[in-house]
Amino acid sequence: MDIRYDAGNYDVVVVGAGHAGCEAALATSRMGCKTLILTLTLDAIAMMPCNPSIGGTGKGHLVREIDALGGEMGINIDKSFVQSKMLNTAKGPAVHSLRAQADKSRYHIEMKKTLENEVNLDIRQGEVVDLIVEENRVQGIVTRTGAVYYGKAVILATGVYLRGKIYMGEVNYESGPNGLFPAQYLSEKLKEISCNMRRFKTGTPARIHRDTIDFSEMSIHAGDEEIVPFSFLNDKLEIEQQPCWLTRTTAATQKIIMENINRSAMYRGDMESVGPRYCPSIEDKMVRFQDKHSHQLFIEPEGLDTKEMYLQGMSTSLPEEVQEAMARTVVGLEKVKIMRPAYAIEYDCIDPTQLKPSLEIKHISNLFSAGQFNGTSGYEEAAAQGLMAGINAVLKLQEKEPFILDRSEAYIGVLIDDLVTKGTNEPYRMMTSRAEYRLVLRQDNADLRLTPKGYEVGLAKKDRYEKYLNKKQQIEEEMERLKSTIVSPEKANFLLEKLNSALIKTGISLYDLLKRPEISYDNITAIDPNRSNEILRDAAKQCEIIVKYEGYIDKQLKQIDQFKKLENKKLSEEIDYNGIEGLRLEARQKLNNIKPLSVGQASRISGVSPADISVLLVYLEQKRRQRGGSE
Repeated sequence: MDIRYDAGNYDVVVVGAGHAGCEAALATSRMGCKTLILTLTLDAIAMMPCNPSIGGTGKGHLVREIDALGGEMGINIDKSFVQSKMLNTAKGPAVHSLRAQADKSRYHIEMKKTLENEVNLDIRQGEVVDLIVEENRVQGIVTRTGAVYYGKAVILATGVYLRGKIYMGEVNYESGPNGLFPAQYLSEKLKEISCNMRRFKTGTPARIHRDTIDFSEMSIHAGDEEIVPFSFLNDKLEIEQQPCWLTRTTAATQKIIMENINRSAMYRGDMESVGPRYCPSIEDKMVRFQDKHSHQLFIEPEGLDTKEMYLQGMSTSLPEEVQEAMARTVVGLEKVKIMRPAYAIEYDCIDPTQLKPSLEIKHISNLFSAGQFNGTSGYEEAAAQGLMAGINAVLKLQEKEPFILDRSEAYIGVLIDDLVTKGTNEPYRMMTSRAEYRLVLRQDNADLRLTPKGYEVGLAKKDRYEKYLNKKQQIEEEMERLKSTIVSPEKANFLLEKLNSALIKTGISLYDLLKRPEISYDNITAIDPNRSNEILRDAAKQCEIIVKYEGYIDKQLKQIDQFKKLENKKLSEEIDYNGIEGLRLEARQKLNNIKPLSVGQASRISGVSPADISVLLVYLEQKRRQRGGSE
């Protein structure tokens, strides 16, 4: 019986309201498109089913880039964090990464309110079971209740819900994360329309009751005294921060795990899917490092109004009773009570090499995808893709060129290029080591790099753009002032002697003083006759970084110029690589599959050799000459 009915028409329909779906829907609605976002339950909007935090190494860069472009994640975590910390501060600024412990409930509530208040956005609870596709173009979606929502573009942000299956030891059952319903039918439709699907897994540790923890046996980890906001719209944030605690497993923990290893769902062979190597289960750690009898764990609060604590570092698919036994061998957890057991979850996702760099599925026009559905892990990676998919869906409807960030412009560019060019055989995670130009792509300058681009596409609003212009002007003026301000040896040597720095005999500019590793911007305050109190702290920090790392930055900018030369050699999506003589068979197959947009992208495809790139360059030169020498 056909129970379908016409439920409405939209410019964009977003399937899923996790971190990818929220950013996608907010981007499309704020750019002027009438948008519908569908979720299995409104209670799962921006839910954090795993770690209660935003940011971290590499991931913090993504959040600040999302914010610089006009996205919501940075604003939302600034409203709802309970602890903030800048990581890797003992190293250089390229790897400094902001991380904030979140109040999970408040994060969800604040994001839900944001969606509800968006004028062009409708929110609907329902399961999407079908896509309407005609002549390889998506036309809308169908829900389980028969509602047909027509959309000029559709964005899939289904997270880990597609045919989700939970594993705990010998027990396994169909479920989404955190006990929610899975989405059982959409995967079949995606296979019908020739999407290459795969099976991945992830997992989460147990949640334990605060009152059953002996914190006196653990070391306390507090947040930073000076809080750095995630959003560039916020100059200063002050809250009473909550602590986290560090503890360790013991030899007894290892003994229990190894005695029960054959009961782990993963080691039993029940799960055929691939998990993230950078977030191993506690079983993995024990098997890989059998000579190591202690592993560190963090105890983190889930929020201000709950006694649930997150047991970071103890992800597992062991049976429930084994989980409790091993948890009680951890220092300070001898009497612990588990409130939610750990589990592993399997789910369907897409092979991301089927995507264009705009995140549009290659063979289905106007169908975009984002988040864990694309084979990534993490809230931040999901949100970054959601934002880009949303922007590009709108630009496609406006018949404009897609908005694509390359690897030299943003961590978001690295993330998407890795996915669509190289693919992934496990849930992908962003790390600073993935970015070749990370000295230029710092988290502190994301607004300077990306806010003009966000403003140009119509997402970053005027107030954000004006704030960026003010900061940029302050940096330029301060750099000139530092170069032109000369201090005498009498003034400078007083400071230099105090800081064990080499003394001078002639006048020196503040700029040259600041180049010295042992001297900070704050140090020169005492001998700076004209320093303005009006300069933004962020602008001052930029000046200090630019001065101290000038040589390295210049070197990286030259590398980027070389990178851009290959990126600017464009390749048509219509090229049949089988017709290009000299390409190896593997290269022809890979190039026809990926359809790279540039020679640069082609050079990063696994299986395409430098010799193949030389053939492509000769081919492009021949085509240029045939056109009469025009580029």
